[in-house]
Amino acid sequence: MTQHATGPFDVKVNPQTPDGKFEDATMGRMTIDKQFHGDLEATSKGQMLTAMTEVKGSAGYVAIERVTGTLRTPNGVRSGTFMLQHTGTLNRGTPQLTVTVVPDSGASQLTGLVGKMTINVVDGKHSYDFEYTLPEAP
Repeated sequence: MTQHATGPFDVKVNPQTPDGKFEDATMGRMTIDKQFHGDLEATSKGQMLTAMTEVKGSAGYVAIERVTGTLRTPNGVRSGTFMLQHTGTLNRGTPQLTVTVVPDSGASQLTGLVGKMTINVVDGKHSYDFEYTLPEAP
């Protein structure tokens, strides 16, 4: 049965120094540090690659982050880790973002986790809506 977890999160994105492979100003690399609150009480660390274009409002990014913490489910709190994969584009100001749980990345009490996350930004504040399924605890 599909469940929902919601709450706010804080995020810090830090640009990384070019390593010679991404000297082009249209490409960037960043680290991601997040703190999730609400139904998902967790931290995450990740890496992001970005691509900018000459057209204002058009860009793309991909990212992978490892989430570590607890997930409040209808059957209790479960702890563990999982990975999220981001694929995002901005087409002349219109965003499109997909954030999914990497298959078979759930560990510990989150083994078997499947899901997708919607990220919302309103007035500079971030929140998530995590739609997921998780096998019953043994």
